[in-house]
Amino acid sequence: MDSRPSDPAADPLSAVEDLGRFVTASPSSYHAAHAAAARLEEAGFVRLDELAAWGEQDVRGRRFVVRDGALIAWTTPAGTPRAAGFRILGAHTDSPGFKLKPRPTTTVRTWHQAGVEVYGGPLLNSWLDRELRMAGRLVLRGDDGAPVERLTATGPVARIPQLAIHLDRDANKGQALDRQQHVQPVWGVGRAEDADVLALLAEHAEGGPVDPARIVGYDVVLADTQPPAVFGRDGKLFASGRLDNLSSVHTGLAALVREAAAVEEGGHVAVLAAFDHEEIGSRTRSGAAGPFLEDVLVRIDEALGRTGAEHRRALADSVCLSADAGHLVHPNYQGHHDPVNTPVPGAGPLLKINADQHYATDAVGAGLWAAACERAGVGYQEFVSNNRIPCGSTIGPITAARLGIRTVDVGIGLLSMHSARELCHVDDVAALGAVAGAFFTG
Repeated sequence: MDSRPSDPAADPLSAVEDLGRFVTASPSSYHAAHAAAARLEEAGFVRLDELAAWGEQDVRGRRFVVRDGALIAWTTPAGTPRAAGFRILGAHTDSPGFKLKPRPTTTVRTWHQAGVEVYGGPLLNSWLDRELRMAGRLVLRGDDGAPVERLTATGPVARIPQLAIHLDRDANKGQALDRQQHVQPVWGVGRAEDADVLALLAEHAEGGPVDPARIVGYDVVLADTQPPAVFGRDGKLFASGRLDNLSSVHTGLAALVREAAAVEEGGHVAVLAAFDHEEIGSRTRSGAAGPFLEDVLVRIDEALGRTGAEHRRALADSVCLSADAGHLVHPNYQGHHDPVNTPVPGAGPLLKINADQHYATDAVGAGLWAAACERAGVGYQEFVSNNRIPCGSTIGPITAARLGIRTVDVGIGLLSMHSARELCHVDDVAALGAVAGAFFTG
């Protein structure tokens, strides 16, 4: 793996292929944090322990910390000015889908099924008739009684089967899936006493099989197993699961690694904040509404000797790019979009704007974004919702409200957002990567 990615704008295909490798390695938020940590360590970043004391030498240079399925990484310039702020790219590691319930094993008419709960707001029908894997973390009872975490990921083992058209002649007139009854996946056949989802997950634990009796907790989701693919007449389209929002996590990660040396010669601390749980509201210890980012920024400043008023001055001098996927105009549903602001594929990443501040962009932030795009040599597009259709939420307003940092909502445009398999333009991925680098170094 290349730990120093080339300029994405100069080689868009390589950028999107690397995104595909990152998505494949990240079937759950815990795997995404793990995959990002591995890339950072390969690039010379040092992992810090939240339980340890951090001194000045601990936070200087290239560092990162992991909290559950979230990760924050940063690079400090040599001789950080007393009130120099942070340049933060915020994203999220989770995607909408399905999560295993407690006591997840059932058998109906010899079909082994896994009990799942809907996570976030997926397009349910897009998950039907796909080969799915199970992935996440297991928590084991250690030899001393203390909990031990292990990642787990199966191959293709599950599927949510549709009802045949012969048994529901009106299926094509409007499909209404019951969130409890119709989305429980099958993963095998046989006697009920031979079925055990947790035993399956224990068999696929990272580092080798574990005893299922040691499992005392788990956070496990379903993930599509179809590989990401570049396609289309000119090879300009890219389809993959979890582009919302691993596209932004990968963008920030690659830019931070690529520009680390330049940041070290500059005046601001460059930060990647990859939160978990955005799809369910971010109100967790590893979500954007929790204290994770504030904890890390305060500890960095304390270690650098910047406390009290100097810390507040640093935040006042800070900017956050809230990078999350947005919407391109859908050619089959044009009436669902604003008739004037019409983002199209390949014309650059989106600047997301909302009068009610569901996106945190303001006029000053728009100017900062325009300047970063100009430095990167790429164009951008503005996105605003149709007045009849409210926009979604992002971590942007949360970060702005929690820390008082000026925040700008941006991201690549997609079709099929929240589908099991989403669609974007290759050049837009590369363009967002170039802007992220200019943002970190500007």
